[in-house]
Amino acid sequence: MNNKKPFFNTNKAGFVLGAVLLVTLTERVGYAGGLTIGVNIAPVVVTPPVVVAPVVVVPDNYVYYPNYGVYYNSSRHQYAYLKDKAWVLQPTPQGISVDALQASPSVRMDFHDSPANHHAEMMRKYPKNWAPPGAHHDLK
Repeated sequence: MNNKKPFFNTNKAGFVLGAVLLVTLTERVGYAGGLTIGVNIAPVVVTPPVVVAPVVVVPDNYVYYPNYGVYYNSSRHQYAYLKDKAWVLQPTPQGISVDALQASPSVRMDFHDSPANHHAEMMRKYPKNWAPPGAHHDLK
């Protein structure tokens, strides 16, 4: 048999005393000197990784058409020429058809920057009626 006495009386008075003790202890755990203690945990936001494509630099390659003073940039698919003392870049040349331009003599350029930097030299080297060696010259 069990002869041990309970820690407190289990009648109604003991039950009420136990409940009061439990409430008192619980209140003391939740408060510290009348101040409420709380812990806020911010939600974790997971950002997906950003994938950046490598930058591909394509150098400018030009073909010069001396009869018209027009450059074609094969990398950008644009024509460059002087108009009213300013350089113009356009998808089609002004005042001449692309077929007529491509039928005229042309020279591949060995520079990869702006034609404006080389135009004076190109005009001296390849004058307006220039033709490659061995080409038939029209006598007009």
